Amino acid sequence: MHLNSIDLNDPNSASRKKDHIELAFESQTSALQNDNRFYYEPLLQGHSGDKTLAKSFLGKPLQTPIWISSMTGGTEQAGKINRHLAQACNEYGMGMGLGSCRRLLDDNTYFEDFNLRPIIGDTQPFFANLGIAQIETLLEKGEADKIHALVAKLNADGLIVHVNPFQEWLQPEGDHFRNSPLETIQKLLELVDYHIIVKEVGQGMGPESIKALLKLPIAALDFGAYGGTNFSRLELLRSSQQHASLYRDLAYIGHTAVEMTGFVNAAVDTLGADLKCKEVIISGGIGGFLDGYYGMEKVVLNSIYGQGSAFLKPAQQDYQALKTYIESQREGLALCSAYLKVK
Repeated sequence: MHLNSIDLNDPNSASRKKDHIELAFESQTSALQNDNRFYYEPLLQGHSGDKTLAKSFLGKPLQTPIWISSMTGGTEQAGKINRHLAQACNEYGMGMGLGSCRRLLDDNTYFEDFNLRPIIGDTQPFFANLGIAQIETLLEKGEADKIHALVAKLNADGLIVHVNPFQEWLQPEGDHFRNSPLETIQKLLELVDYHIIVKEVGQGMGPESIKALLKLPIAALDFGAYGGTNFSRLELLRSSQQHASLYRDLAYIGHTAVEMTGFVNAAVDTLGADLKCKEVIISGGIGGFLDGYYGMEKVVLNSIYGQGSAFLKPAQQDYQALKTYIESQREGLALCSAYLKVK
């Protein structure tokens, strides 16, 4: 490092070198801080290299391989945030899943908070969302038509089924389900002609659950892994102190996105022709483009990465803040693609 060399043809040279001198000691790193998931290969591409991030996912072209897990509606703020997120999906070519649409099954009061297809456009993946408990109840009552009507009125590409046994058990007003989620998903698949995505809500899934899902003709598995927003813990925060103290340890059990990537790869190795689901959304504890890039490079199935709260923060500010965040993710992914190889 040449701290004292100044280029007279560069008007910023003196101030830049002054910064280098003043910040040299503050910028020291140690081996303990090294992110050892990657090989750094600085010689192979220039900054003007190919920055194309496009790929096909769920049968639709994405310009940015990111999935937005949105909020629900029902408040002025939530509706505004949803519209910002849908606008961003349209502008940057991303996919989007709604939060729970349960309230739309019988009441259209807040329909416009969820009615995002006119904003997101026809070419981007857009999915409705229901919990496994609601789906079980509707199927047992012979009301599957309500599910189909929900997907149709939102003009969605399909339905996300969120599986959340711990959350429902811990929720003060939670719904307990009688059958295994796997049975309910199998019954639903027999009745639909649209895509089904299955996800967990913050604790992920173990290898047996993942293998069972990959054998079903679902469109994608969304990890919802441990490490991000944990809805079991969220419900405990809403509970009485006594209830929370009894069950709090359950919220700290789960599987990270890295673990789940390993489970998926192992299942693919053994399933052969029994593999039916061939796309995944790597979500849960994804802090940004480095985590997302790592997961997409490691998993053997076609993949994108998903974030929820990371988009929520800038979307709460204004649309420009959201644009700035997304553009940083795109630039970061381009840098990763140019200079990093996953170990």
